[in-house]
Amino acid sequence: MHVAVLGAGVVGITTAYYLAQRGHTVTVIDQAGEVASGTSHANGGQLSYSFTDALARPEFVARIPALLLGADPAIQVRKTIGAGLCRWGFDFLRQCTSRRANANTVAVLKLAMRSARLMDSLRSDVPLRFSFAPAGKLLLLSKSAQLDTARQLSELKKENGCETQVLSMAQAGDIEPALAAMRSQYVGAVYAKDDHVADANEFSKGMHRWLENDRGVSFRFGDPIRNLAIKNQRLQAIELSSGSIEVDAAVACLGVWGAAFLRPLGVDPHVYPVRGYSVTLPLGTNAPSVSVTDLGRRLLFSRLNGQMRLAGFADFLGFDSRRDPARIRQMIEIAQDIAPDAADYDAANRREWGGFRPMTPDGRPRVGSTAVEGLFLNTGHGTLGWTLACATGHDVAGQVDRFLS
Repeated sequence: MHVAVLGAGVVGITTAYYLAQRGHTVTVIDQAGEVASGTSHANGGQLSYSFTDALARPEFVARIPALLLGADPAIQVRKTIGAGLCRWGFDFLRQCTSRRANANTVAVLKLAMRSARLMDSLRSDVPLRFSFAPAGKLLLLSKSAQLDTARQLSELKKENGCETQVLSMAQAGDIEPALAAMRSQYVGAVYAKDDHVADANEFSKGMHRWLENDRGVSFRFGDPIRNLAIKNQRLQAIELSSGSIEVDAAVACLGVWGAAFLRPLGVDPHVYPVRGYSVTLPLGTNAPSVSVTDLGRRLLFSRLNGQMRLAGFADFLGFDSRRDPARIRQMIEIAQDIAPDAADYDAANRREWGGFRPMTPDGRPRVGSTAVEGLFLNTGHGTLGWTLACATGHDVAGQVDRFLS
């Protein structure tokens, strides 16, 4: 059967892989000129399988006044809150109970652990180089309340088959000596030895070449989708600027861009664009080897491709990207304050990026069938698109296969 994958980010690429594995003819369509041109282009580089903690938690509610006043440097909220953010925000607040937060954390955790196993199988199947390294991850905690929550979450994850360790800073320093050069005061850390780093952009480009050459997958770049041809509530074709492609099914992996496109069809993935940023710099004289995240400041350090990638923040600004230069400068200033020797912050050859993460109120991706027969979703991964891509691609390919059989 002929299946179209709409979107060529890391989620779309892995979806195409699993569809091709099942013997389908696959066409990947993206209006950009190449794969991984959007959110997958320069993300944090973390395969963060152990840290699926729901953003919607009871303690987040207490932060809302500071967010609305612009007092939290890690998260900015647009001053004029539109109807879309209001509706999404009310649903988000409904998830801010301990019961729901734990349920959402565990649901995504189970998905992430399956994704880790699937990534191992994919790496055995496909000869790729994408800067994969079993680096481990340290989450640094600056408040005693964070430490209490970390202990509770560590127990919850252990009950569900995921081992993380809550450590003192002395113990964390034994794992990553570069912590000794960090200026911030931390009360403890959480360590996950089975979390990794890898380059989603390199992965997507390598998979593109391999899928095209070894699996016969077709790619249509620079060809915007104009419409979906639907008859009797069943998908018939994808209408592109260059013409129409008849398909038996399609999977929308369009991230935040899918919402406006799909709503006229009666399909609403209920995602909001949460903007994050990264900058890639030469290594400093005391760069950590372990992936390190400062939880309070929502900032991470990943050693990737022999460079240091800083990434983080979560801005609720709609599709506004005008503040990017200021936010990236602010991120560099905070990183330099935390870890002055982790990177060469004054380097001229740095690479800056900003991207929209498709966030759902409960933090769970939207994967599966829609009201339109033959049209499936694989979106809403939030900050965990790279982490969850294998699992959700595998799952939606299985659902498409059952539909077509």
